Amino acid sequence: MKRRYRIRRVLNLVNLSTPLGLLIAAVGRARLAPGPDGLILAYGYRYRFPIAGAFTVGNVVVTRHSQLSERLIVHEGRHATQWAFCVGLPMLPLYVLAMAVSMAICGDQASYNPFERLANLDDGGYARRGPWWSR
Repeated sequence: MKRRYRIRRVLNLVNLSTPLGLLIAAVGRARLAPGPDGLILAYGYRYRFPIAGAFTVGNVVVTRHSQLSERLIVHEGRHATQWAFCVGLPMLPLYVLAMAVSMAICGDQASYNPFERLANLDDGGYARRGPWWSR
């Protein structure tokens, strides 16, 4: 594993975001599997919230599905790096704020969300919507 992924894994462990992700996966009765670049993939999550094909908390990628595409894993890996840079739990309110701003701009939670844009909208399977005032 590359050095940057080892650093990300340690940061997300120390900032408690990965333990939170493991707790969420356990509560949702997801099956854990090792993923690339130090990620932990949690398949078969049982709850419908949040509404997403997958979501990441620390280094844990949680999904209701039984498998994920390589592109989506790369996208979620970028979110794991964001968790490390946001020093863990402050990521939650920052992400919610970014979703709200994106909703206000274009009516979509991802198109103008900087976290999703930096993780690559296309890799995450998100549409690119223009601002409501330019339609």
